[in-house]
Amino acid sequence: LGDNHFRVTSADPSYRWFQDVGYGLNAQVTNVTTDLAALALQGPNSRAILQQVITGIDFAKLGYFKLAHGQINGRPITVTRTGYTGDLGYELWLKPEDAELVWDYLMDVGQGYGLLPTGILALDIARVEAGLVMIDVDYKSAIHSVIEAQKSSPYEIGLGWAVSLNGADFIGKRALQKEAATGSAWAFVGVQLDWHSLEALFGAVDLPPHVAGRASRSAVPIYKGGRHIGQLTSHTFSPILKQYIGIGTVYTGYAQPGNSVEVEVTVEYVRQKASAKIVKTPFFDPPRKRA
Repeated sequence: LGDNHFRVTSADPSYRWFQDVGYGLNAQVTNVTTDLAALALQGPNSRAILQQVITGIDFAKLGYFKLAHGQINGRPITVTRTGYTGDLGYELWLKPEDAELVWDYLMDVGQGYGLLPTGILALDIARVEAGLVMIDVDYKSAIHSVIEAQKSSPYEIGLGWAVSLNGADFIGKRALQKEAATGSAWAFVGVQLDWHSLEALFGAVDLPPHVAGRASRSAVPIYKGGRHIGQLTSHTFSPILKQYIGIGTVYTGYAQPGNSVEVEVTVEYVRQKASAKIVKTPFFDPPRKRA
């Protein structure tokens, strides 16, 4: 928001962490949760819709992960080019009392673009397609990590891109420098299950493959040669890709894309192993997301 003014959108543990580490420093941490409403407009037509309804922002110049201030029907609004879908998209930050009116306005203008409201279950599928992790699903937060083995570093959950080791000191920097030099024990991966393998497992009991209409947040083991090498923490059938996909972590030595693995599936109450392979993430990464 400014050179010395930031807004952090995250869960409660991060708020408490900022309070703890900021104590005694020339910094003020304020919880503005009740002062803001947030709407997300995502998808290939999101820019076209916002260009029609928001003034004061040049969307052609609003880059990926950037922020701008404008107005919508005379009401102040902050727009960030962010989202949880992996597609072109924006998040709108506004006063709570304006949220319902802005929602109705966007839905009216968006009718010509096929705009539809989307719930958390659909969003959960989209974030798996985008290879985006969820706290306490794909990794345990620090507050819930009871033993050392449950802890994860940013490099182990695909968030190494957010770490800068070249700037000022921060808590944990030396540990991350060591890990960056020696390598991580775990690696974040995408996994694609073999559909023919699923068909064979279900076909053995005269059933078609079972595909749930929502993403699963129940972790299942990943195997290689009978050895447990990791876990698939979020998985779903992708309606866009027409594939059963998931994200998770494996020992670094098994993280090479193309590596054949097996994933545990349950067929009529019996645990089986379906063939799968390690793939790169994101699964869905259209050029328009960053264009």
